[in-house]
Amino acid sequence: MNKLKEAHKIIAGVRQKSDTCVVFCSLGKDSIVTLDLVYPCFEKLVCVFMYFVKDLDHINGWIRWVKKKYPKVEFMEIPHWNLTYILRGGLYCVPNPKVKLLKLADVIKAVRLKTGVYYTFLGMKKADGMNRNLMLKGYEANGYENNGLVYPLASWTQKDVKAYMRMKRLPQPVLYGNKASNGLGFNVDCFTWMQQHYPQDLQKIYAAFPMSERILFEEDYKQDNKQRRQVGWITNTLHLRALI
Repeated sequence: MNKLKEAHKIIAGVRQKSDTCVVFCSLGKDSIVTLDLVYPCFEKLVCVFMYFVKDLDHINGWIRWVKKKYPKVEFMEIPHWNLTYILRGGLYCVPNPKVKLLKLADVIKAVRLKTGVYYTFLGMKKADGMNRNLMLKGYEANGYENNGLVYPLASWTQKDVKAYMRMKRLPQPVLYGNKASNGLGFNVDCFTWMQQHYPQDLQKIYAAFPMSERILFEEDYKQDNKQRRQVGWITNTLHLRALI
């Protein structure tokens, strides 16, 4: 079956049971395509974005775009469940052992309680990796739906996603680095991108997680050492040639 037709069939199956749904949207390619596919089929949609640091300017621009293009969407911003591990473990902040560790399933449950909406669309694909592949293969017989969680892009590849975006003229989301899956996180690629394009957002992250300043500091130190070694090698080579 054509992958686009399969996605429409999965979505239509849910629409027969409900006229409302939730779409988890990271504002990356997969979730934007999922939202674009789902949007025309439902009367009410709740779009859930999970943040690490709220109110970043470059993220807010994408949220405004979503609200303008998909006006029926009710947009909900909530803390990312990974934050509980960051805060409890003290990653770039003072550890707080009182923080309760959460999983994605806990967030989905909380969203269902708050909105009263059962069916939840996610943009996960078998092509994302071995664990996703094994998980989604287990849901294949049930039309890629499991306990109200629905995966219309399960069979898609990154190439399929990009082709759909070109066909629908959807804009390219923020790409912090060269990796296929490249969401906002505590890493050199993201921090370097923000330093170059949205330094005010980097300062907001530093305010929330002061010790994260070491990410770029350590990268600069590593690059300086690399340059020193290169200069030293060139100097030694020229010195040896002069002696010869």
